[in-house]
Amino acid sequence: MTDGRGETPRRTGMTEKCGVVGVSLNGRNAARPLYYALYALQHRGQESAGIVTHDGFQQHSHVEMGLVGDAFGEDDLDALNGAAGIGHVRYPTAGSVDSSCAQPFSVSFKSGSLGLSHNGNLVNADEIREELAAAGHAFTSDGDTEVIAHDLARNLLEEDLVRAVKRTMGRIHGSYSLTISHDDTILGVRDPQGNRPLCIGKLEDGYILASESAAIDTLDGELVRDVKPGELIVLQEDGQGFDSYQLVDNEHTAHCFFEHVYFARPDSVIDETLVYEARRNLGRKLWEESGVETDVVMPVPDSGRAFASGYADAASETTADGEPRDADDDGVEFAEGLMKNRYVGRTFIMPTQDERERAVRLKLNPIKSTIEGKTVTVIDDSIVRGTTSTQLVQLLKDCGAEEVHVRIGAPAIVAPCYMGIDMATREELIASDKSTAEIREAISADSLAYLSTDAVADVLGKERIDLCLGCVTGEYPYDIEGEETDRDVSRPDVGGEPIHADD
Repeated sequence: MTDGRGETPRRTGMTEKCGVVGVSLNGRNAARPLYYALYALQHRGQESAGIVTHDGFQQHSHVEMGLVGDAFGEDDLDALNGAAGIGHVRYPTAGSVDSSCAQPFSVSFKSGSLGLSHNGNLVNADEIREELAAAGHAFTSDGDTEVIAHDLARNLLEEDLVRAVKRTMGRIHGSYSLTISHDDTILGVRDPQGNRPLCIGKLEDGYILASESAAIDTLDGELVRDVKPGELIVLQEDGQGFDSYQLVDNEHTAHCFFEHVYFARPDSVIDETLVYEARRNLGRKLWEESGVETDVVMPVPDSGRAFASGYADAASETTADGEPRDADDDGVEFAEGLMKNRYVGRTFIMPTQDERERAVRLKLNPIKSTIEGKTVTVIDDSIVRGTTSTQLVQLLKDCGAEEVHVRIGAPAIVAPCYMGIDMATREELIASDKSTAEIREAISADSLAYLSTDAVADVLGKERIDLCLGCVTGEYPYDIEGEETDRDVSRPDVGGEPIHADD
């Protein structure tokens, strides 16, 4: 149960990452396709939305705080001329929450105009910012996206487009999926470990790059494939195709497993896996590892729904001991026992303790006939602080549940994320210093179990070394000061000699 989604004035749970998109079309303006694509990616960020286009002569930009539908009016879209452009929806994880860090970030320089949209987080942005500032670059924000833009702009003064991107990739360290506009040329870049998703789609009159395939579906396009880790994609002018450049080729990847657990839309395909099916299969694994015979299994809407569905399906086939069910034994019933109030936003203000305690009832209302007098298993994607979990267990017991068992479709979160998820600190994470038994007692559940990391890797068809598991292991795939790594990795020495494209 990811705690605090909109239940206090500050961010108390995990918040979405960002969404990026880029299109190159033949003979029509890119603004509206970009607008619709951003709508499809709205779940990835609600703080700001922006679009940058280029008409072959000049760059046009419109960036505003707020949701996509609030950020753009008809006049705004009509003013964004050009068949090529990029877009962005933001939930900030590096940089302040204001318009100075809203994206796409735009800059004009001697070699033309540049727009950049970034999903992810650099861990050496401060080092590069200091070096560039000493060289005379003026920064207008504290975000890492501007660092990438300035570094790339500097390299474009000395190199061609492909070599400039490679040179910048050799200097930045961390997670990133980028869509870039250099005049009317659109590029997509995925970091060498593929931490953030990015895919390519074919439209009727062009090509699209997007964080998730759901954006391609919205435009009636066809998913071509994922952008490979370390790959640069250059969309051809007038939407005729795309060129690929494998700039970095690492032995192992570091795909963020939480994309499949929570962040991505269930109807998206990420790294060749349909997110909905991955979540159902994680739910099946959850039953295999820690199933408990109860009268009913129910999801916490909406994040637990696919897990609970897979869990219930597996429970209909075998008992909690792994034995085949008798023909007249249907297993654990799947039921919707909690109804979500979709009109309580993530910034709902509750200044008093009494109002905070009422938060769960404002967002979730139990269906008494499903719960009263029954043993219940409730399933969600995660527990962060434990506050919401405690309130939810109590809510179900107050509604007449005889037992409440909690099952989580991911491993316990024991460490913060530095890769673009706005997550709690170690001091705030309940699992960072408590055992599963201690957490069960803290939330007053009759039992509690998490999914194992091996099960996650198995469902996603990956070796553990090819996933980013930092938040559940405390070991990271990037060189982060003060943290352990799970592989041989070190950040670039940006204060030394510049890394040239031929190096």
